[in-house]
Amino acid sequence: MAARIEDYALVGDMQTAALVSRDGAVDWLCLPRFDSPAVFAGLLGTDEHGFWRIGPAEPMPVAEPEAAEDPQAFDAGAFDASIFQAVSFDDSGSFKVLPPTAAAPAPPSTRRRYRGDSLILEQEWDTPGGTVRVIDFMPPRGLPERGAVPQMIRIVEGVSGTVRMRSAVRMRFSYGRVVPWVHRVDVDGGQTRTVAVAGPDSVWLDGAAETYGRNLTTYADFTVTAGERISFALTWQPSHLGAPDQPDAEEALAFTEEFWHDWVAQCTYQGPYREAVVRSLITLKALTYAPTGGIVAAPTTSLPEDIGGVRNWDYRFTWLRDATITLSSLLRTGYRDEARAWREWLLRAVAGDPENLQIMYGIAGERELSETTLDWLPGYEGSVPVRIGNGAADQLQLDVYGEVVEALHLAHMTGLARNDHAHMLQLRLISWLEQHWNKPDEGIWEVRGPRRHFVHSKVMAWVAVDRTIRMIEQTPHEGPLERWRELRDTIHADVCEYGYDAERNTFTQSYGSKELDASLLVIPQVGFLPPDDKRVIGTIEAVQRELLTPDGFVLRYRTNGEEEGGDGLPGDEGAFLACSFWLADDLAMIGRVGEARELFDRLLAIRNDLGLLAEEWDPRLQRQVGNFPQAFSHVPLIDTALRLTAVGGLPGL
Repeated sequence: MAARIEDYALVGDMQTAALVSRDGAVDWLCLPRFDSPAVFAGLLGTDEHGFWRIGPAEPMPVAEPEAAEDPQAFDAGAFDASIFQAVSFDDSGSFKVLPPTAAAPAPPSTRRRYRGDSLILEQEWDTPGGTVRVIDFMPPRGLPERGAVPQMIRIVEGVSGTVRMRSAVRMRFSYGRVVPWVHRVDVDGGQTRTVAVAGPDSVWLDGAAETYGRNLTTYADFTVTAGERISFALTWQPSHLGAPDQPDAEEALAFTEEFWHDWVAQCTYQGPYREAVVRSLITLKALTYAPTGGIVAAPTTSLPEDIGGVRNWDYRFTWLRDATITLSSLLRTGYRDEARAWREWLLRAVAGDPENLQIMYGIAGERELSETTLDWLPGYEGSVPVRIGNGAADQLQLDVYGEVVEALHLAHMTGLARNDHAHMLQLRLISWLEQHWNKPDEGIWEVRGPRRHFVHSKVMAWVAVDRTIRMIEQTPHEGPLERWRELRDTIHADVCEYGYDAERNTFTQSYGSKELDASLLVIPQVGFLPPDDKRVIGTIEAVQRELLTPDGFVLRYRTNGEEEGGDGLPGDEGAFLACSFWLADDLAMIGRVGEARELFDRLLAIRNDLGLLAEEWDPRLQRQVGNFPQAFSHVPLIDTALRLTAVGGLPGL
């Protein structure tokens, strides 16, 4: 059974990522990219769907495996995985049938942490025999110093005494559906390696401990004493190629630690929330697909917004909205290389067709993201369907134009080198928006009900026009300034007339609606109205009255299921963490800094022990829900920390 969402840690190489639970199990890993099929999919099912667990063995001694009386040699041509209950290797590398046995579950770690400001995970177990540490990491790849293949490296280190350990690996390709052919091969130097092959994929397992097979799982039982280090590595390689190089675990560890140390050193924020900001920045960097600069919203799919419900989505894509706000945070904390890479990704993704701007793309700019379900997976805690792909890619969300233009404007304002193609893209986006801003759309939250005139969408259309006018005023580029100034005024007046409820003194979710929406909290943040405007203050207070959970966090909106005005889906959801950070921002902007700090501190308190946040917080279950870790939660954390540091006159900016 998968752990609680917040009980996972993230490790990654900026091309894919793994989730590691407190019991030492890697329950999620897609290879070779974020959006590739998972080789470990136990997160969305059971151990049968793939895992790699390293932890202390069960307290009672484990008997060595004994061969059955009539071993059956393995015939690759006649392989049928279903007939094997237990297998082991003989000296020739063939399989033998063995009596079945069950994998002993490992206990949860006593403590865990990241090694300094890095993405290197350290978990420790205190056992009757001593203390052991497991170090998990993925070396950054694609750099001159590294190879191009993904590697998951696990180093077991004895801290004190002597501890019996077990490694158990059950590889299942295609999201747990395909049982690979697992066998041993001899390589140069007289070494023997274990490889799992299915279709185009091969995964190579290396380790100092001897392995054996049972229940279609590869085990290694070993002991570690104080000061001893035993390493394991999992390497993906296209199956038609030869064996990949075996990694030097210690060299890879030193390189990975140096990489993160050097990257974090670029951070310009030194304020009172530095620990939370740096951890969020590291997380955002881990969600960046290094070869292209695309940024995934999260490294997971189908972690539910409502435990046991149907609100389960694939977030392993680049949402323009998420990526642009991530870009904003990176620029404001000193990371220009990432901003430049994202801008180049955007130009390639939109290339030649800005009028058909999608709300999301694949991490390399792919446009076809068709949605389907994986019926063989039972889902996280029974939350089905499990989805891959995302049908929302075809939605019309007008706010995206505003977020993209805002990001391009910020890049220009912070001194990022001028790019004429980016300026031309911006002008073409506005030309399209000029003709379509007044159409209904699906809005920021990707509702699956009918299109409406969402207020947030109109506000962000205003932002797009406003920032483009500023760009033309500040650069040699030309454009129909007077016409666009008139357009800006028209959109502003339209929102204030049709999106504002004067009787309740609040903006509403959509034109003619009485419903509220937490996205309205961005109105003062983007400069649509000043913070001291009575309509802004009224909207903030209305959100506090109508959208707060009992523990003081903010819902996106009242879901209302499939009723008129609802979001078209059954069930409910938790508090959306980005909206709670937005409320803290607004409270600080209207002078209620004490309330803002109190809310921010409560938000920091619900991070897991490693500083990670999912998409939402379930106030009933008091736990994190939704895909994990979520860029759209960590970005506003950074933004709010910067704002609170600034309004408080605190050092650090």
